[in-house]
Amino acid sequence: MLMFIGSTTANAQQVVYKPLLEKLTILQKRIVPDKRVAILEFEIKDTLKPVVVISGRTNVPEGKQQIVELLNKHKIAFVDSIRLLPEPILGDKLWALAALSVSNLRAKPDDASELLSQTPMGTPLKVLDRTEKWFLVQTPEYYIGWMDAAGLQTLTTTDLDNWKKSNRWLYNRMTGYARKNPDKTSEIVTDLVLDNLFEVISETRTFLNIKLPDGRIGFVEKKACIPFGQWCDQQPDIKALLNIARQMMGSPYLWGGASSKAADCSGFAKLAYYSQGIILARDASQQARYGEAIDFNNMANLQPGDLLFFGKSAERITHVGMYIANGDFIHASGRVHISSIDPHDPKYNPERHLVSARRIISAVNTPGIELAKNHPWYK
Repeated sequence: MLMFIGSTTANAQQVVYKPLLEKLTILQKRIVPDKRVAILEFEIKDTLKPVVVISGRTNVPEGKQQIVELLNKHKIAFVDSIRLLPEPILGDKLWALAALSVSNLRAKPDDASELLSQTPMGTPLKVLDRTEKWFLVQTPEYYIGWMDAAGLQTLTTTDLDNWKKSNRWLYNRMTGYARKNPDKTSEIVTDLVLDNLFEVISETRTFLNIKLPDGRIGFVEKKACIPFGQWCDQQPDIKALLNIARQMMGSPYLWGGASSKAADCSGFAKLAYYSQGIILARDASQQARYGEAIDFNNMANLQPGDLLFFGKSAERITHVGMYIANGDFIHASGRVHISSIDPHDPKYNPERHLVSARRIISAVNTPGIELAKNHPWYK
């Protein structure tokens, strides 16, 4: 957000500040080229007074510093009211864990606001701000949005460190439940979805006694889970990845969805790769920036697991799918299903234009493609 606030009778004064605003806008775009993963918001007001006020907020300290330096360079008398995030109101609770099987991330602190994304239980989050019952959080792929307080459990840095050292397991099925007792009939404590992460208090041959991020206790079948260490240390397996994708066949499309309950196109791709311990960027237009670029004009160059991007051009990505073989790809559009990039195949959609392809497996641990085991928020 960049605003210039001034009286309509102060045209001369506005003209003085217009070149400065243009420079500030250029600076803003350079420091934060993608507003989905960083915040640098400001406004200039009281431009009729000898001293202007520049207010806003940012989680990029060097951004604020460069704004101040630019104002000083132009000898502008100003009051610096740009707030650095995280906000002091948070105290030492600067971290959180997603507390529900699927916690929603919204564009604004409002239940009716656009659903931006979702995070599975146990996902570590950085807390930036809060207002009433809402928290502004950042996910491990650095995506930013608002989460209802019921969707998370706030933590101190010490709490997070202790969590990293705990005996953690992941749920390894599409859906299921944690129950009050170690059986299949007692009261349900919570539903579970693929990649939910929780602490294990104790275990028997058939059940795990688990502790959820918000402190609830339950039991889950051991065979439905995988130890965290085994999950994050595994060698990414394309066959297993595509198996996860196929298990979601027929699942409904949901704008902002990123779980095995429902997903949008990029959430679907992200979920499949996350099952292999790989953290992808959230949106298709972001995912298209990362990985090994593949010449998609020759279908023989494509390999299973490659991400295929569709849109008006490589700069205007609107959709992503995952290549299977023989021209087929699996994607979330209306529902999860298989389509083809082969014009001679009945599954081909002529309205969907392939404009880019990226290989993920060959680019692990490069920007935008991070292993959970190497991410400092997890381990």
